[in-house]
Amino acid sequence: MDTLTSEIAATAARMVVEEGLEYGPAKRRAVKQMGLPARTKLPGNDVVEDAVREYVELFCADTQPGELQALRALALTWMERMAVFRPHLGGSVWHGTATRLSDIYIQMFCDDPKSAEIALIDRRVDYQPTTVQGLHGEPVEALSFSSLCPALREHVGVHLMVYDLDDLRGALRVDAKGRTPRGDIAAVRRLLHDAPP
Repeated sequence: MDTLTSEIAATAARMVVEEGLEYGPAKRRAVKQMGLPARTKLPGNDVVEDAVREYVELFCADTQPGELQALRALALTWMERMAVFRPHLGGSVWHGTATRLSDIYIQMFCDDPKSAEIALIDRRVDYQPTTVQGLHGEPVEALSFSSLCPALREHVGVHLMVYDLDDLRGALRVDAKGRTPRGDIAAVRRLLHDAPP
């Protein structure tokens, strides 16, 4: 990997950790902040994720594990509430790079996509429907809201991404690093149970 790509990734990683930016916006802002041309080749998300891990180990080693546990516990709460929709946790909270500024991303695989919205309405959740990039780069509906994280004593963004049940088949293929890209309720419970005290 060339030096410029590493520098962009490191700058983006700092923004991800310190400002809670998602990888895409962080990479674009890093290029702009570094005074590089807008068409500069961006590092892949895997490169940025490695840089985020390094940054967290260097600057947040004392606080990040507790913050990650708090976010995973909140994610599990929402997964249990929405269990009928086969929820799977993804993103930085699943992969272990999340900090208190990170949002929670839960993919749900529904027989009837509208039923997920009805479930939130029944719980009186004030959500916003948005469209985000899905599993395979296609647009997918997300139900986004803010939820109090008791352990952090602050609100966290939660995004429930609504997929058809058929999409579950390809959703658990391992990524380029051989990792499962998301986990179900049982997997998240194991993460919480196996975490160091």
